[in-house]
Amino acid sequence: MRRTAGVALLAAAFAGSAGGCGEHAAPGAGAAGFGARTAGAGAGTTGTGGGTAGTGAATAGTGSAAAGASGTGAATSGAAGALAFGGASSAGVTGTGGESTSAGRSGRSGTAGTSSGAGTAGSDASGGSAGAPQETGGTPGAAGAPAASPLSVLVFSRTAGFRHDSIPAATTALTTLAAGRGWALTATEDPTAFAGPSLATVDVVVFLSTTGDVLDATQQAAFEGFMRGGGGFVGIHSATDTEYDWPFYGALVGAYFREHPAIQAATVHVEDTAQPILAGVPLDWQRTDEWYAFKTNPRPNVHVLMTLDEASYEPGTSSMGGDHPITWLREYEGGRAFYTALGHTQESYADPLFTGMLARAIEWAGGRAP
Repeated sequence: MRRTAGVALLAAAFAGSAGGCGEHAAPGAGAAGFGARTAGAGAGTTGTGGGTAGTGAATAGTGSAAAGASGTGAATSGAAGALAFGGASSAGVTGTGGESTSAGRSGRSGTAGTSSGAGTAGSDASGGSAGAPQETGGTPGAAGAPAASPLSVLVFSRTAGFRHDSIPAATTALTTLAAGRGWALTATEDPTAFAGPSLATVDVVVFLSTTGDVLDATQQAAFEGFMRGGGGFVGIHSATDTEYDWPFYGALVGAYFREHPAIQAATVHVEDTAQPILAGVPLDWQRTDEWYAFKTNPRPNVHVLMTLDEASYEPGTSSMGGDHPITWLREYEGGRAFYTALGHTQESYADPLFTGMLARAIEWAGGRAP
């Protein structure tokens, strides 16, 4: 059976200005408390009268996995498998009258976050069912197999410059994606979320329309360590209008924002048709957005996924000379980074093509196949 995945949303929005970016002159203010990441472990299922049993704890990389107890009848051992970047998995399943306890752990450093649930009485041919976890998140496992720990996503939307009015809609959309895909998601604008231990259980950090200097030197160093330890980064829209004086970040995100024309319709061309992140995206994608130009062309240092057709709109002084990357990815100093300049408008986050692309990008950055 599939266990329903939950999402922890500890989001708080700054007060700020709405509308187009303009000169990026309207700073946001305030901060929200950082909520701790929640995580749960999914459980596998059994056949008629069958139980599953994990055997001890298996260790791979820096993560480990524990397996739950068995029901009645013949038992089948399920080996615990570890995830990329040291994330670990756990499985606990039940047969008739059995119960399960599962402990999930994720993060490259192996810092544990655990949850347990009492099992309910198992049914017959459909197999037993596991009890609801006390904490949220979790992905289901097949009979006799471990279930993957939930992907842990930190959405960070602090602004120290212009503030986009699409941030609440974007946060809601990402929360919905997390619920549907079994991620554990925390949304915050508190930079202390980047204290070293706080990142230990995070797989992917999303910079959601951030602007200006949002992290201090200590927080920057912690984030650099996170990325070098195999972390994932996803930058959305004005993530390139952020931290201009931080060379590591500039290289990670790929380019810095320069300017944009008025919001208008344009054509986005898919350059890498084989990339699963872009599954379902039209080869020539007609969209209305705020089209960023960048201080430098990122192409020499990134893998370009999509470009902007400058003949399809009026760029004015925001032209990139005909070669206008708008979405890209790269591997950088041990981590994975994805960026898209799309996402200025609230309507973007109601577009399943756009939100689907973001979901697959987050999973790619976290080492999970999109």
